[in-house]
Amino acid sequence: MKRKVAILGATGAVGQRFIELLQNHSWFNIEVLAASERSAGKKFSEACKWRLESEMPPEIGEMPVVNTVLKDVKEAGNIDFVFSALPGNIAGPVETEFAAEFPVVSKASAHRMEADVPLMIPEVNPEHLGLIPIQKKNRGWNGFISTDPNCSTIQLAMTLKALMGFGVKRLIVSTMQALSGAGYPGVASLDIVDNVVPFIPSEEEKMESETRKLLGTFDGKQVHPANVTISASCNRVDVKDGHLEDVHLELEQKPSVEEIKKTLRNFTGEPQKLKLPTAPEKPIIVREEVDRPQPRLDRDAGKGMSIVVGRVRSDPIMTVKYLCLGHNTIRGAAGAGILSAELMAAKKIL
Repeated sequence: MKRKVAILGATGAVGQRFIELLQNHSWFNIEVLAASERSAGKKFSEACKWRLESEMPPEIGEMPVVNTVLKDVKEAGNIDFVFSALPGNIAGPVETEFAAEFPVVSKASAHRMEADVPLMIPEVNPEHLGLIPIQKKNRGWNGFISTDPNCSTIQLAMTLKALMGFGVKRLIVSTMQALSGAGYPGVASLDIVDNVVPFIPSEEEKMESETRKLLGTFDGKQVHPANVTISASCNRVDVKDGHLEDVHLELEQKPSVEEIKKTLRNFTGEPQKLKLPTAPEKPIIVREEVDRPQPRLDRDAGKGMSIVVGRVRSDPIMTVKYLCLGHNTIRGAAGAGILSAELMAAKKIL
């Protein structure tokens, strides 16, 4: 029997992507759509300006939208767990209220760095799900909160996890981030057309701190952040979807470029072993062309769930340098949450 889910923030950009990706999902079914008070009481088609290139599913358009309040969501349907696509500035207390009763899989930043909250990439740190029983005991909850990292962090951390066997010491990463990462309406056209904006609020701090938590060691009680030095510079560019990152990485060992490519290509994790519905067959794809990856050509690899790496070459100051690309609203947002929920379902945590 499919698990019934509520989507909080359903009318927003990430909420719409959750809806798109959950259509005909083999394990999960959308039961409740929740959004702000101004949308509550309307049909979804009346409350939501659909921004995706796919069509709004007709049956979703007919569903009522309820207020993002625990009582209203419970009255609207018999749900098993919650996907949160709420804005970060309101997610914190709302998710806490829901987690007292239900599992919450959150894309928001509000709880990511709390000591007993998992920050999850299923291929990278599935053992961090061991924080959930600790969190439930600490807080007296029947449910829990599990979070997904920042979109730019996910693709970086996946490539670093693949190379951890060589000893990751320090890195410099510069991002070229798509407009959809700013939500809708996002960046004003007069600011971004014919331009690059070399600042994204809090983005660099998130990449630096979240990556260390993701790569950290869980000792059965807490996560000890990885001893990796990270310097991030984040830029907004005139691209619709797909974050491109330029990574310069120092390793303890000195593998050849070919060894690094092979290691990246061969990387898999528990989602692939368990054959989870949303898991890409190849989490990391390495391209050999001198001018790839490119957002327009590579963001949809693995149905948007694969990270594409290219231009892998030796670095005269560090050890290796490469570019990596990820679809920021699929692998970097809704797809990440769905894959995390699938892993929890497979492990009987949901």
